[in-house]
Amino acid sequence: MTQTTAPRPQDPGIRFPHEEPPAPGEAITVAPGVLWMRMPLPMQLDHVNVYALDDGDGWTVIDTGFGGGKSKEAWLGLMAGPLAGRPIRRIVVTHHHPDHIGLAGWLQTDHGAELVTTRTSWLFARMLLLDVHERPVPETVAYWRSAGVDEAEIARRMEENPFNFKDVVSYLPLGFTRVAEGDEITMGGRRWRVRCDNGHAPEHATFWSLDDDLVIGGDQLLPGISANLGVYATEPDADPVGEWMESCTRLAQFAEDRHFVLPGHKLPFTGLPLRLRQMVENHVGALNRLEAFLTEPKTAAQCFLPLFKREITGASAGMALVEAVAHLNHLLHHGRVRRWRDDPQGAWLWQAVG
Repeated sequence: MTQTTAPRPQDPGIRFPHEEPPAPGEAITVAPGVLWMRMPLPMQLDHVNVYALDDGDGWTVIDTGFGGGKSKEAWLGLMAGPLAGRPIRRIVVTHHHPDHIGLAGWLQTDHGAELVTTRTSWLFARMLLLDVHERPVPETVAYWRSAGVDEAEIARRMEENPFNFKDVVSYLPLGFTRVAEGDEITMGGRRWRVRCDNGHAPEHATFWSLDDDLVIGGDQLLPGISANLGVYATEPDADPVGEWMESCTRLAQFAEDRHFVLPGHKLPFTGLPLRLRQMVENHVGALNRLEAFLTEPKTAAQCFLPLFKREITGASAGMALVEAVAHLNHLLHHGRVRRWRDDPQGAWLWQAVG
């Protein structure tokens, strides 16, 4: 979702000290002892930012990119180039999504690095590595039907191999070091406060320097784009939109204009207080548009236009569907809509209350 919130008169706005990202195989020094690099992704969002913090006798790396041969080659090039042959001693993973944890296991097993992440991130990743299916499982099919996906599309999906976490995430060996809310960790010659939040991913960690203005934001603190907030068959009544807005509001009490945010995607930026307000207001606006749209009963699959201001088809429709369910769930949890089953297909129909 795009952002339209204008800065308040006292806001300096959102600024990007580095106008261009690092080229493949190269790094940009964004602060003393902190390198910004990128790993390619085979999707519309075609990169993930990774960072290396100089610990003297080696490096602490923040996030890893997808697993797989191309990513390993890219890392080997970075190790020989910008990292100057010094070892990666720690991998700090902000959250369990594949573009962030994908090569953590390889860095552990092949390069002897220590994995540092939240307990929830590690448990989710380990569980998903074992959750392998050749075809969509009945619970997922029931979820699609409940969201209003038509039977022809379901039949098409039933013939496809579903996404399996292990396809893009290397095996995670037993053993990790846990960080949790309020912890302090030393990386790159700085002390960092750990803050953990929810919405995009459970117990997503961000790191706030106690010695200068740096904040490592992962996907919790992104400029210009919204992190995906999705509901899946694993927890069909979840409210990630509410968790996300609560997290943004909580983090706003720590955010200052001086902070220089190193995000998981796009460009490092300043203007964090404004950005946190934008992220909340973005979803408030989407929820209001959705409620206004539901004067007549609709399925989740019919709600793309009010949410995203355009119809969405093709490969992007899957991500749009889980976001639509997430926003409908939030309205339901707050008594702004009601729902009932549309037999015989079993789809939920949603309608605004009053």
